[in-house]
Amino acid sequence: MAYSIKQVSEQMHIPPHTLRYYEKEGLLPSVKRSAGGSRAFSESDLDWLGLICCLKNTGMSIKQIRDFVDLSKQGDNTLKQRCEMLVAHKKAVKEQIAQMEQHLDKVTHKIGYFTSQYERYRNG
Repeated sequence: MAYSIKQVSEQMHIPPHTLRYYEKEGLLPSVKRSAGGSRAFSESDLDWLGLICCLKNTGMSIKQIRDFVDLSKQGDNTLKQRCEMLVAHKKAVKEQIAQMEQHLDKVTHKIGYFTSQYERYRNG
């Protein structure tokens, strides 16, 4: 089945201009065109788009994603390189999570502090 850019936009919650940008940047290299020239996204394109969004939302740059896509287009002989890229990205994401947990702990501490201050003010 082929999906229009509007359908993909609605389904994936991505603006059409972002989809066009991803295609222009080479992140969606296999998007076909209909006889009328409209984009016709396949299930495979949607799978790629899901991975692109995952990588982007976890901090991978567009350039790095493009490099990953380029390696994928080269076939199975790049599987090791792609795996290494994802392992490195996973490590970076885990480091971001650890840092965010530290920030969350500080915010939680401050909530406790200001709550107790407010209670003393209110009862004082």
